[in-house]
Amino acid sequence: MKQITYSDSSWLVGDDAADAIIEYAVLLARIESADSVRVAALGANGREQDVTFLIGPATMMTAETTESGLAEPDNSEAIADMHRRMGRITSPPHARPYHLDDIPSADATSFGTDATSFD
Repeated sequence: MKQITYSDSSWLVGDDAADAIIEYAVLLARIESADSVRVAALGANGREQDVTFLIGPATMMTAETTESGLAEPDNSEAIADMHRRMGRITSPPHARPYHLDDIPSADATSFGTDATSFD
């Protein structure tokens, strides 16, 4: 488990979740972008809660190892989602060129113009 400290608050999350949050925050900072991520965490009272982090270039967050005997919250879906988001940034989908035949035809009347008076 790791303790994530963000602003004045701290939560416990699993190592993989903490590492994914930090990795995503670093990536977003490098491209000067921001996003939010939601993870299950253990609050100061030891109860599980959903926490949403706003991460980006100005994020000030730490993740430190703890010796907690508590069970890690399940963040497998959140971790997979962060990895998908990071993948879209590091390996964006390729643009597919259109063939002229794929573009719907338009005539001048569809633009509210008389086709005979383009002068």
